Amino acid sequence: MLSIEARGLTRRFGPLTAVDHLSFEVEEGEVFGLLGPNGAGKTTTVRMLACLIPPSEGSARVGEYDIGRDSLKVREIVGILTENPSLYERLTAYENMDFFAEAYGLSDKREKQIRIRELLEFFELWERREDKVAAFSKGMKQKLAIARALVHSPPILFLDEPTSGLDPEASKGIRDLMARLSQREKRTILLCTHRLEEADKLCSRVMIINRGKSLIIGTPDELRRRIAGQPTIQVRLREVNHKIIEAVKELREVREVNVDNSGNSLIITLDDIESTTPEVVRNAVYAGGLVLSANALRPSFEEVYLKLVKEG
Repeated sequence: MLSIEARGLTRRFGPLTAVDHLSFEVEEGEVFGLLGPNGAGKTTTVRMLACLIPPSEGSARVGEYDIGRDSLKVREIVGILTENPSLYERLTAYENMDFFAEAYGLSDKREKQIRIRELLEFFELWERREDKVAAFSKGMKQKLAIARALVHSPPILFLDEPTSGLDPEASKGIRDLMARLSQREKRTILLCTHRLEEADKLCSRVMIINRGKSLIIGTPDELRRRIAGQPTIQVRLREVNHKIIEAVKELREVREVNVDNSGNSLIITLDDIESTTPEVVRNAVYAGGLVLSANALRPSFEEVYLKLVKEG
């Protein structure tokens, strides 16, 4: 079931085209990454999908609703975290949560109180609930903004840099929360982030955009394969000799064998890592080699991202 479906989504600001005919789909319960350099159009895309600004052209459905005809319904079913927390700094943390809970239609007083306390405790803000938000650190404001986005238990979340300003422990807590919301509760998350390791770990698929246009959509591993070519493994041995090299080359699935600069590892290009790696290790051992480790060599997601953006 699709949670988000965009077709030719476009936004112009005068002569500038910020988003240029984007088309993509996001499945229910999926964490979908929207990646790209500053100014690529990520935030504008999120703002259109959340019905904060209208598209200049194209269409999209969020849940069961069309963003053009059913903007109020869309706002009811989404939670949004923008680049700026957009909190009322003269109000306390509790007052902010209470205000937004009311705005999202949580009318039952008891239910609302339970939900607010649950979220403020989760984000370790309950003890500061009566403090004015103006006195909060950037990280605390970020936590409160995420709590606000979750207060009405929306099935779809738009999160723009959710771990910005957070320390490593708090960032891990947010990543764990996103994974839980997606996997256990089947919430759909559209994630904008510059933290590529975060996208690699969390996202089932990503779309890289630049200058408002989609460059590529796929899983992180599909994108790796796109730039890495044939699979390669590194086999570290106590000692490399000609007999071991020839034994590995005998395998039909092995395409190339090289010795790395250290002289103690073989860099092997092959057809399939999962099926062939055990055979490589077996042949090396039968040839008298002492295998210390065997690892797949693959580019980091950062390398993949930079190469794809550069190539356009």
